[in-house]
Amino acid sequence: MSPKASPDLALRRLSVVLAAREIAESDGWPAVTMRRLAGALGATQPVLYTVFAGRQDVVDAVALSGFEELAVALEAVEVVPMERMQAYLRFATAHPRLYEAMFSMPSGLPFASDGTPGELRRAFAALREAFPDKDGTRAEVAWSALHGLATLQHGGRLRADLAQARLELTHAMLTRAEGL
Repeated sequence: MSPKASPDLALRRLSVVLAAREIAESDGWPAVTMRRLAGALGATQPVLYTVFAGRQDVVDAVALSGFEELAVALEAVEVVPMERMQAYLRFATAHPRLYEAMFSMPSGLPFASDGTPGELRRAFAALREAFPDKDGTRAEVAWSALHGLATLQHGGRLRADLAQARLELTHAMLTRAEGL
């Protein structure tokens, strides 16, 4: 009798993250439960618990995948403030549930600390490249402004016909002081 092959835990984690994203995009985050994930993957809940302690860990893993994708999207355009701002808003619009996991849902991820994960640091670094200063404050303000625009636009709380005007005004305010 040959020994049972050990599971590929990285592949298992990735499968759970992808299934969670798919369920969230189709039915919203309340539908993402360990039971539903197990069913979608044809596995048992105990199998999921071999790679995630619980639902919050799954949501955090989804958020980390989102920060990695955001970093790639930002790095794919020139290091020009307006281009990075547009890339950020395109990402938020294209991935509303992923963006929600990254920024709006409760999170166990440490932000702005020594323990901040590399994926999040990379996304922030891509903004900081476009909004440089001594201590990263300008990039924090840019990120805050972009997050506000993305969230309010997605929620239908801003007039759609003025999206570009708001982006241009935000750009002007963020770049005026340092002559970027």
